[in-house]
Amino acid sequence: MDAVPVVDMQGKSAGEISFDPAVLGGRVRHQLIKQAVVAFLDRQRQHSARTKSRSDVSGSTRKLYRQKGTGNARAGMARTPIRRGGGHTFAKRGPRAVAAMPQKMRRLARDSALLAKIRANDVVVVDGFSCPEVKTKLMAGMFSALGADRGCLMAINERDRNVYLSGRNIPKADIRTVDELTAYEVLRRRKVIFTRPAFERLVGVGTAPAGDDSGE
Repeated sequence: MDAVPVVDMQGKSAGEISFDPAVLGGRVRHQLIKQAVVAFLDRQRQHSARTKSRSDVSGSTRKLYRQKGTGNARAGMARTPIRRGGGHTFAKRGPRAVAAMPQKMRRLARDSALLAKIRANDVVVVDGFSCPEVKTKLMAGMFSALGADRGCLMAINERDRNVYLSGRNIPKADIRTVDELTAYEVLRRRKVIFTRPAFERLVGVGTAPAGDDSGE
């Protein structure tokens, strides 16, 4: 069994959550994580770069001069890449479709990234989190108390306008729902913070009282 520490909004210990690592894949799959991150970043690009090949540039396809007898090097048409105004040898062909990873692979990569973060002690669960109004000072103070002011990803159970607006101006802080988490975003920030409902939904367990080792 693995465990994640539970704290309140002031950073005081409030127990831990024990869970079976099998719900997160059982082990860290480094190669799959890399594949998911590369695929995610590739899909963020526009892939709109386009250059002209020899078939795209204007000009005749006539051979410039005869093959032999002129004393010059052999030459074909004026569109060849070795001539000024010719096309590119390996032209970029413009927008292209980028295949997405299968959903099960993306989820397993996300779970592997989370398991790696948990075993590196970079994941914490906040008990009793609430944000009744839009107040950046509240979120910034909590991040500071949790040692996450150098960068963090906060995962919540469902969309909450107050939480998003309170955290959007904090440097290096991302607010996401559990459904929006990806392997890239989990690894992008130093620390991952879950609300208790979000983490319990992810792993499907309850919170153990402080000092309770019954799950070990």
